[in-house]
Amino acid sequence: MHTRPPRRADARRNAERVVRAAIAALAEAGPVHLDELAERAGVSEATLYRLFGGRRGLMAEVFARFAAEELEPLVGPPGPDPTRELAAVLAATVEVLAEHRPLLRAAREAEALEVEPIQGYLRRLAAVLEAAQLAGGVRADATVRDLGSVIVMALGAVHDRDVTGADRRRALALLLAGLRPGGPPLPPASTEAPLV
Repeated sequence: MHTRPPRRADARRNAERVVRAAIAALAEAGPVHLDELAERAGVSEATLYRLFGGRRGLMAEVFARFAAEELEPLVGPPGPDPTRELAAVLAATVEVLAEHRPLLRAAREAEALEVEPIQGYLRRLAAVLEAAQLAGGVRADATVRDLGSVIVMALGAVHDRDVTGADRRRALALLLAGLRPGGPPLPPASTEAPLV
């Protein structure tokens, strides 16, 4: 994620309005044109471009806000039953991501999905994973990157006809079973880490 110089107070207010308008629009109707977003936010399209440089910059900001407000709060410090907590965090993560598919799709299409905004979430998730491993509830060779794969694979079961979310919960339960101790060691991962 690119760092920007601090904005003036009016620019910060305008940026906040644009980001909130984008989040609301994506939740209501999926991706919209930048001129429509500018109108929704009560700013000119030129102001939107000046603030974000275009769709990629805007979607990077929207994704960062989503990560901070929706993902990070899902993970607390490890408690007395970290294995159960890890399963609950992964389930909650899958639900939140399933609810925000248009936002994620728009960020991906704008090439704005980056790792930096989710670092706080991943650090917290790593602490819960380590606690669950120490408690003997999760295989010792599982990594946070593996948990990311579990989330992505569970999201592969999301579809519009499954209004209750049964398929994604079933997929996640199947994937969580693979995290239990026992079985042969996992093969090594590639040396190239995926972005998101």
